[in-house]
Amino acid sequence: MNDRKHAPGVSRRDFIQAAARGAAGMAVVMFWGDLTLVSANTVSGGPARGREGYAYDPTQHRWIYLVDVAKCIGCGSCVRACERENNVPRHFFRTWVERYQVSRTGRTWIDSPDGARDGFAPLVTGAEITKAFFVPKLCNHCTNTPCVQLCPVGASFVSPDGVVLVDEQRCIGCSYCVQACPYGSRFIHPETHTASKCTLCYHRLAKGMTTACVQNCPTDARRIGDARALGDEVAELIATTEVRVLKPELHTQPNCHYANLGGEAR
Repeated sequence: MNDRKHAPGVSRRDFIQAAARGAAGMAVVMFWGDLTLVSANTVSGGPARGREGYAYDPTQHRWIYLVDVAKCIGCGSCVRACERENNVPRHFFRTWVERYQVSRTGRTWIDSPDGARDGFAPLVTGAEITKAFFVPKLCNHCTNTPCVQLCPVGASFVSPDGVVLVDEQRCIGCSYCVQACPYGSRFIHPETHTASKCTLCYHRLAKGMTTACVQNCPTDARRIGDARALGDEVAELIATTEVRVLKPELHTQPNCHYANLGGEAR
């Protein structure tokens, strides 16, 4: 895992491509100016069956994520799918859904019972609700990542395809990254005592599959795209339609975008 040596005369590009084609579905990352191999199971909870013979080159992709708030019905299917796919412990979340309810006077109520794992019950506030919507949340896979910058041992890193990951073998569970994340997307795993978060189901992406949350969304509210793929529909929607990111004032440059997001969301 930590052996950074490779055969002389092999370029970094060739080495990355060869590793990505490995039968174990290895994810390759640039780390401290050198090459490190990170097993797919190190950054996610379990195996996934992908396309046979699929060769993944992380240098040829740039993953982006799009949530259409107008399509989200708050059913919790995405939360349950993520929990199953990544062995997320109960009452902890790699993704969750928040409900925003706005009264005629502008007062806003926000709730997310158990991360919306089992959906939402009607909320009686005693006020006239004039607007309500659901906002799925996850790691924003920022370009300028506070979590990576503050990790004292380099366990948090950005892969060549733009996914923010955690090397569990390096993580010391100090929780600096948990405190640094402005989106509340990290937690310390109660069993491994290491930082855990959304990986965009990296073990699935490396096998030519989509994420578990996208696959299980019944309304197509969640979509993942590739900014480096010519004609990618998600990339074109982000480039040509009105989308927002959360907390733009922090200049983290999130790669998670929202369409039809109410101004009350934060």
